[in-house]
Amino acid sequence: MVLVSGKLYICPTPIGNLDDITYRTLKVLNSVDLIAAEDTRHSIKLLNHFEISKPLTSYHEHNKNSKGPVLIDKLKSGLDIALVSDAGMPGISDPGADMVGLCIDEGIEVEVLPGASAFVIALVGSGMDTNKFVFEGFLDRDKKKKKNRLEEIKNEYRTMIVYESPHRLKETLKLMLDILGDRKISLCRELTKKHEDYMRSSIDEAISYYKENDPRGEYILIIEGNTNPCKEEGLNEYEDLSDRDYVIKLIENNITKKDAIKTVAKERGLRKDDVYKQVLDL
Repeated sequence: MVLVSGKLYICPTPIGNLDDITYRTLKVLNSVDLIAAEDTRHSIKLLNHFEISKPLTSYHEHNKNSKGPVLIDKLKSGLDIALVSDAGMPGISDPGADMVGLCIDEGIEVEVLPGASAFVIALVGSGMDTNKFVFEGFLDRDKKKKKNRLEEIKNEYRTMIVYESPHRLKETLKLMLDILGDRKISLCRELTKKHEDYMRSSIDEAISYYKENDPRGEYILIIEGNTNPCKEEGLNEYEDLSDRDYVIKLIENNITKKDAIKTVAKERGLRKDDVYKQVLDL
């Protein structure tokens, strides 16, 4: 007899409003043999609300190395397992990605259900560029490491997304102002809940606001990318280069060809088409 492995279902859960759960997620949670939760105490409330009665087990950052293989064995025995986090999409800033990796290595099928993801909601609601963005997740708690990471991304031209806790928010904003300079920022909290809040301002304005107001709840920070990277790190030294070589240098500094052409054209008072013709072969 050939035993068929079970399937791992990645099930997103509401980030604040229980009405946001999908019919498909409820259907899967009702059908699987086991639910692996980031915090069983939290998830049991969700399951009770929707009258779902299934065995629960924990799977989180502190037990993933020991629990992961246990779940793999259960999947190999033919059990179907749903993986849920406290809120949102498992695998985003939690160990869900490790579980998916284990399944892929073992040839076990993984099905990801669509659903809530807090950073996508925050990004769209920020009013900033959504065409290109980079997700940083939580910055390191250590101030020195956090500072080093901000130094590494200060020339990033794409919109940046950062998660931060309330008790570290003020420090992080101050470091951002010192390293990234003042730029647009959207601070999002309590998304999808009754007191959902977007603060759209500059970094400096946000610092001033939180001198008078205590941060509350977990924050999603949407930070404007560097809109003039050629002024950073001495890149203005390239002003003596030809238009073509200037575009090449900007590309070498992780700027897209399209944005490099736009920057050169704007700085040198040229038509973008004229610059584009010089770099057709790049």
